[in-house]
Amino acid sequence: MDALHRILRAALLAAAGAALVMAVEQLREKHQEVSRTVHDIEDQVAALDPVTRAAVLARLGVDSAKAVHERTKA
Repeated sequence: MDALHRILRAALLAAAGAALVMAVEQLREKHQEVSRTVHDIEDQVAALDPVTRAAVLARLGVDSAKAVHERTKA
């Protein structure tokens, strides 16, 4: 029975390790996707003329402030 417990424990640890590796890989992929998206957005904003860029950034600021305000009201 003791050997069976050891085998079961080893199998469970191996399964948990494999699940952890998969979760880390998924997290890494999502991080890379977010980094690419942020880089793309930064490139698009940088390509705008100064007046349009200022208007876009002002709008983003207003939208962000509204979102924070809405979250704090709840």
